[in-house]
Amino acid sequence: MRDAYSVAKVRAAEAALMALVPEGALMQRAAAGLAAVCTNLLRASPGAVYGSRVVLLVGTGDNGGDALYAGERLARRGAAVTAIQVGDRIHAKGAEALRAAGGRVVGVTAATDPDVTVVDFGDQAAVARHDVGYEVRQAIGRADLIVDGMLGIGGKGGLREPYATLAQLAAGVRGATTVAVDLPSGIDADSGAVEGPAVRADVTVTSGAVKPGLLIDPGASNAGVVEFVDIGLGPHLEGAPDASAPQADDIAAVLPQPTGESDKYRRGVLGLLAGSERYTGAAMLATGGAVHGGAGMVRLVTAPAAAAAVRLVHPEVIVTELGDDTRFPEDVGRVQAWVAGPGMGTDDAALRRLAAVLATPLPVLIDADGLSLLGRHKSLLPRSAPTLLTPHAGELGRLLDRAPADVEARRLAHARRAASELGACVLLKGSTTVVAPPDGLDPVLVNSTGTPWLATAGTGDVLSGLAGALLAQGLLPPQAAVAAAYLHGLAARLAASGADRHGAGGEAPIGASDLVTALPLAFRALWP
Repeated sequence: MRDAYSVAKVRAAEAALMALVPEGALMQRAAAGLAAVCTNLLRASPGAVYGSRVVLLVGTGDNGGDALYAGERLARRGAAVTAIQVGDRIHAKGAEALRAAGGRVVGVTAATDPDVTVVDFGDQAAVARHDVGYEVRQAIGRADLIVDGMLGIGGKGGLREPYATLAQLAAGVRGATTVAVDLPSGIDADSGAVEGPAVRADVTVTSGAVKPGLLIDPGASNAGVVEFVDIGLGPHLEGAPDASAPQADDIAAVLPQPTGESDKYRRGVLGLLAGSERYTGAAMLATGGAVHGGAGMVRLVTAPAAAAAVRLVHPEVIVTELGDDTRFPEDVGRVQAWVAGPGMGTDDAALRRLAAVLATPLPVLIDADGLSLLGRHKSLLPRSAPTLLTPHAGELGRLLDRAPADVEARRLAHARRAASELGACVLLKGSTTVVAPPDGLDPVLVNSTGTPWLATAGTGDVLSGLAGALLAQGLLPPQAAVAAAYLHGLAARLAASGADRHGAGGEAPIGASDLVTALPLAFRALWP
């Protein structure tokens, strides 16, 4: 499990630890870890460490100090290190150490003319005016490695000048690797929100504890690969994590496996309300996700056209056709959890069936058309039984009366709000899946498996069937949600890479039906 802690908890832990160790010890530990990561990155590129050109973007806080001391270590190994000072002050001892190792410090501060800066080359007597594009662009443009130490975990909002310009210059250097210290500048550490210009790093080296903003988009996309440096903070972090990203072993540990005493009923029976005369594919895809999700039996309730299509592909499924004389849910039979929504329609009859499902004491997953109905009839929630909602940003926006862009910008906040207001576990789909429990006390769970090729019609139907199967097998909504998201993303990667055909090379486009085929491969990957 990769656990992430809020800024407040990290700062409290830092204060407790700093009271026990010599002054500056934590910064030296962080700098040593940062330098080690930078060294490995430089070794992987032409020229290695000796003779490489390293630029440090140094702010006024401790992140700037970490960058300076790491720069000192790189300079002593033969790297040409230039620190660009942002703001009116710098970590004095760190700057002194860098200069002593052969590095140089270039101070950049705003001037009256926005196109002119004051540049200090380390000699207090040698201060001259230069066009910002000459000195700064020259240093950054030639860099092999750029280290972002401009802002720390307390930064809020988008980058202001001259920070924004430096971030833009760093992003434009072809062939250079950008490493962020603790958190890319411009990212909200607690939420991952990006409210303006921000640094886009290839690697982020975070010290002491992972921050939630490194796990959740849009911040996670700016962070790149996250490398953790242990500086001894762990024993001093109090309370539960604020976010957790389960790893392969964590997912494997919660997945149900049959025993010698298992039968189809003990393995879980899922009721699936999906599909219609128009949307036959939704029923097929959700059914496929459920069948390959380990349910002992799937009972599908759908329109006659969808029923005929599913019988051809999944003869093991028990199908109830909807008609004028159908008694719902009495005619379906015994189930242990329900999925309601994929392609089921949004008319009055669909609303009555959704209400009937929610009136049962069973776990219920609501997706797609079910969410559309719920958006118009929010009084259906909360309910006393476990409930899982699986919206994308647009669907969650309708539930909260917010624009989809607002949801995407602050995914964590909106998922938590929906979970609290609706009394349900919320799985917010996207490039990083966020699972918010309804009580607001347990950590938010985050999943990052997957591929952009998942952005295609029907993949959400497969996910709802898969998560529903896990609910029917006894998993609680948060565990069922994050396990399904992990397997769903892993199956997509396997399908897109051609792993099922022993393919090689990059990824290729996939359809939702490819996920159904790849789900057994994903399970086997977790159970070697």
